[in-house]
Amino acid sequence: MALFVDSVRNGENQSDINVNQSVRRRSRRWLGPILLTLSTAIVVGVAASPSPFVLEQPGPVFDTLGVVTVGTAEVPLIDIPKQRTYPTKGSLSMLTVSIAGNRDNPVSWFEVIPAWFNPSKAVVPVNLIYPVGTSVAQSSQQSKIEMDVSQQEAIAAALGELNYSYTSVLTVAGTVPGGPAEKILLANDTIVSVNGEKFTDVSQLRTAIAANGVAKPAEVIVQRAGTTRTFSIVPNLSDSTPTVPVLGILVSSKYTFPFDIKIQLNNVGGPSAGQMFALGIIDKLTPGSLTGGADVAGTGTITGSGQIGAIGGIRQKLYGAVASGAKYFLAPASNCDEITGHIPAGLRVISVSTLTDSLAALTGIAAHDTASLPSCPAG
Repeated sequence: MALFVDSVRNGENQSDINVNQSVRRRSRRWLGPILLTLSTAIVVGVAASPSPFVLEQPGPVFDTLGVVTVGTAEVPLIDIPKQRTYPTKGSLSMLTVSIAGNRDNPVSWFEVIPAWFNPSKAVVPVNLIYPVGTSVAQSSQQSKIEMDVSQQEAIAAALGELNYSYTSVLTVAGTVPGGPAEKILLANDTIVSVNGEKFTDVSQLRTAIAANGVAKPAEVIVQRAGTTRTFSIVPNLSDSTPTVPVLGILVSSKYTFPFDIKIQLNNVGGPSAGQMFALGIIDKLTPGSLTGGADVAGTGTITGSGQIGAIGGIRQKLYGAVASGAKYFLAPASNCDEITGHIPAGLRVISVSTLTDSLAALTGIAAHDTASLPSCPAG
């Protein structure tokens, strides 16, 4: 009887073990999917969360010889209403960079991660585009002022190249929030001198401020509402690369031109279209076609004296040029270090430092003789 009872008990114990093992096997079968689901949820949650970056990517392309839409009407991008202009062909396109995201509406990691592997895009810390303490509206206003200034400089450079006479004075267009000159210099102040030196263009003024450095104040004399005012302002280092001493002012040359030139372009900011504006003006005011019918794109700031300077987002603009169908790209020589090794297939990049260089490049392109033109190395 005892044996029987023991047998019954042993049978019951074995049954319990089988049940427990079955439960554990079922638990293990469910554990994998549960952990996978949790991991996926965590990854998705992190990826969908805001990132501290913005994305730079190719933006719209505008042919300076073509038309744009303003309101409901199509108008020439460059209009010279009271002067004889000439028909042209080909294109002289300016490039733009589109910024996705800002401090108020950040992009997610879902957008950032693939952008790291896309050569046409750049992942940039938001603070570099929208500095702390500067609102999106303030950044947009600053960008608009820079565009207005670049248009005036482009007109001056083009007319100077064509030997037209004009007069100019330097004025304060605005101040950078948090900059040394904020609440000291005001919009429409006319700059008389810095450290006793007078200037005919913005590049000369920048050189003088850089020479002053950041260890001592610069003596800035301005005319304000008919009164001469003198201020001592200590420059600080810019946020740009390389850093340079700046007063934190946006400077405009107030020109008096011999005839009216209108550059009609809405919702585009920044100074980087100056070179292409100047070339478009020259092409319209001179017989024939500067490009010989070729499609040419380019970028670069310009001063009234025709100096072409570096810009941001150069790699994105290279891809924008390719997408527009351009075969040639006029790039500031000072951007070559960023361009080398990043030139899209099928695009010839020609480096320029002055408006004279740019015109020489277009002469070579029109003649199908570009072998001797300076270029940024392909790699």
